[in-house]
Amino acid sequence: MKLWAGRFSKEIDKKTNDFNSSISFDSRMYREDIEGSIAHATMIGECGIIEKSESEAIVKGLEEILADIDSGKLQIDPNAEDIHTFIEGELTKRLGQTGKRLHTARSRNDQVAVDIRLYLKKEVKNIEKMVKELVSVLCDKAEQYSSTVMPGYTHLQRAQPITFGHHLMAYVEMLLRDIDRLQCTYRHMDEMPLGSGALATTTYPIDRNITASLLGFDRVSQNSLDGVSDRDFCMELASTISIIMVHLSRFSEEIIMWCSWEFKFIELDDAFSTGSSIMPQKKNPDIAELVRGKSGRVFGDLMTLLTVMKGIALAYNKDMQEDKEAIFDAVDTVKMCLTAFTPMIETMKVIPENMRKAAANGFINATDCADYLVKKGLPFRDAYKATGTLVALCIEKGLTLETLPIEEYKKVCDTFDEGVYDAISLENCVNGRKVIGGPASANVISQVERVRNLIK
Repeated sequence: MKLWAGRFSKEIDKKTNDFNSSISFDSRMYREDIEGSIAHATMIGECGIIEKSESEAIVKGLEEILADIDSGKLQIDPNAEDIHTFIEGELTKRLGQTGKRLHTARSRNDQVAVDIRLYLKKEVKNIEKMVKELVSVLCDKAEQYSSTVMPGYTHLQRAQPITFGHHLMAYVEMLLRDIDRLQCTYRHMDEMPLGSGALATTTYPIDRNITASLLGFDRVSQNSLDGVSDRDFCMELASTISIIMVHLSRFSEEIIMWCSWEFKFIELDDAFSTGSSIMPQKKNPDIAELVRGKSGRVFGDLMTLLTVMKGIALAYNKDMQEDKEAIFDAVDTVKMCLTAFTPMIETMKVIPENMRKAAANGFINATDCADYLVKKGLPFRDAYKATGTLVALCIEKGLTLETLPIEEYKKVCDTFDEGVYDAISLENCVNGRKVIGGPASANVISQVERVRNLIK
């Protein structure tokens, strides 16, 4: 029986029913639907809208339904219109007329609005925990390789020396902002819409604060039209997840490059790699590639939500049923990616000697060479030109700035002396950059300590 059957003289067409149904995806909210119904039944009992004995019977019946679904004793009917209809129908089967009183002073519009908020509040906390686990792993790696010199890049060209620890901590900063965005999104969705009714509340003397307190919401929504039609929190969460996926995708791109033979800065554990069906030598970074690819899927979910909501007049419209598949998919995808990505990073083998070799061969200490002359009184532009000449000379002779004889330095600029070799030492170049945010080893250790305290 449809909840709205009284207005219609015949059954809905089966194909139309299938098209209209949401049970295939909103059934995952059965727990939240029951939690919301228990709170609502408790409230209307306390407010005297239904008899206290009926309220208690409804709560007991709902708790039994939840236990039966959890245990597998009760299977959710795939032919039900939605999870709300199924739960209420099952309650009515068990309690008869008393079960029918549950929906007093409530609409499916505010019911689904509270269900999805309850569900997503839990998922935001789950995602936040998973991001923090990744941050913790990155901090451990950064601390371990705080002194491991590697080239820093701009335009994918070797630019200046940094450490591997410093590079990893750059992603930590991104993820910290992601955590902050998750927490902000949680605050925005922590508003209880139940009691908004279909769009204009109710004439029953309900107490929405009781319901909000029972369900653990921070506050009650202040406008009933907005209460049932607000899906900002879905769009915001999808946006936040999309940014997380951008960060994971960028990181994946570097992992993919780093484990190639052209870089060979790292090697992924066998458990997080695959082989080729035809080329026996291959070890493919499939996990990183899949994470990179799945980012586009999540961006599509965000675009779906934005497009669905952009042209909807107040208040509830059936278009909004499309919110769930998109936001559920975004949530499922980011959790799946984090589940695979974190242990992949934790188990990867770092190859410091290859990073050091790439740093030495890339003339990435050229800026420090120029700065050495500036500190001796030469204008920066003159020092820059002299250093550029030295780099060209090294390329011609097959040398590096570290191995170029001092005589060659002096031919270009007689301000040079033996002290230049200390100035262009890669380790000194890195550890001399002690300003806040710099790659010095001590800075990396300090950053790790700061982040560990933050995520506690």
